[in-house]
Amino acid sequence: MAINTYARAVMLGTGICLAAACTTVAEPDAAPATVPKAYLVAEIEVVNPEPYKAYVAAAGPLVAAYGGKYLVRGGAAEALEGAPPAGRMVVVEFPSMAEAKRFYDSPEYTEVRRGRIENAVSRFILVEGPAP
Repeated sequence: MAINTYARAVMLGTGICLAAACTTVAEPDAAPATVPKAYLVAEIEVVNPEPYKAYVAAAGPLVAAYGGKYLVRGGAAEALEGAPPAGRMVVVEFPSMAEAKRFYDSPEYTEVRRGRIENAVSRFILVEGPAP
């Protein structure tokens, strides 16, 4: 059975509409991720709580200014294997390893982190996330 030109046009138009409806459109300002995210994992045992508060207040805005986002900032921590953490745990997500290092090595954070070093015992570990 032959399909006439009108029927073909309707079928083609329907297919185009369905394809358009099913296509995901990215936000205009959202760039596709091309590099893995990075995670700064910190174990911090605060030894001088009052002066340490100044570090916390200053570090937060710097993290945001360098594209970081706190995922964990203190809170309860439970060791399921191995030794328990000595103090509080902090996890910060950055867009990439390069951005995390840019934050950590920045002149602003270099100045601020003295407040942590002088008032806490800490370990900072930078971990690369999975490929996008």
